[in-house]
Amino acid sequence: MIRLFSWNVNGIRACAGKGLFDWLAAESPDVLCLQETKASPEQLTPGFIAPAHSGGAYHSYWASAKKKGYSGVAIYSKAEPRSVSYLGEGGYDDEGRALVADFGSFVLVSAYFPNSQDGGARLAYKLGFCDSVLALCDRLVAKKRHVVVCGDWNIAHTPIDLANPKANEGNPGYLPEERAWMDKYLAAGYVDGFRRLHPEPGRYTWWTVRVKGARERNVGWRLDYHCVDEGLMPAVKDAAIHPAVLGSDHCPVSMDLDL
Repeated sequence: MIRLFSWNVNGIRACAGKGLFDWLAAESPDVLCLQETKASPEQLTPGFIAPAHSGGAYHSYWASAKKKGYSGVAIYSKAEPRSVSYLGEGGYDDEGRALVADFGSFVLVSAYFPNSQDGGARLAYKLGFCDSVLALCDRLVAKKRHVVVCGDWNIAHTPIDLANPKANEGNPGYLPEERAWMDKYLAAGYVDGFRRLHPEPGRYTWWTVRVKGARERNVGWRLDYHCVDEGLMPAVKDAAIHPAVLGSDHCPVSMDLDL
């Protein structure tokens, strides 16, 4: 069994101060994908680069934004991937939006999808990124590869994916264009693993800090997903959300693969 975790940590240094690496040592996933690291490797101490697990130390891989303290993704893995690459699109790679790791039996994409921002100010940029991810997935599947795309998608796909859908119509993350793109992605042969296994409401991964008590009252959004190609779905034995894990305004999400 391979256990994959994904977590938008809203600043890896801040999250480390709130117990990130204690949690990582205790949970000991095979792979942890992080989003919104807000740091590059040269800014970090060795404990961030090769944190310990029971069998040794994690390998780490980083995509950092040119703008300091902004965006960024990372992958911690017990096993070394065959290769690790960027998305290959300059505008997105400059913001550290994605890493692509080939683990042989599947290709893993850790992605931090852009926020479309108020009034859809970055909607075109976001949808371009979304289409680049879909094109990457399609190329891999055409080569008979399995794919897992995990991370902060910054999209609540359907009304069940946020506590107050009516009040948030027109807000970034729930724009019609974003939701329509998610429809297109899933119709192209991909599966939202958690939702396939867990159709129940009230399951969220992000809670605003602007509203007091939002997390305690579970007034949230589900923005963090693991999506797989349909052919890989039979290997997905579980997908879970871990709201009790603190340290960020997002919580971790996980997927178990039996390969």
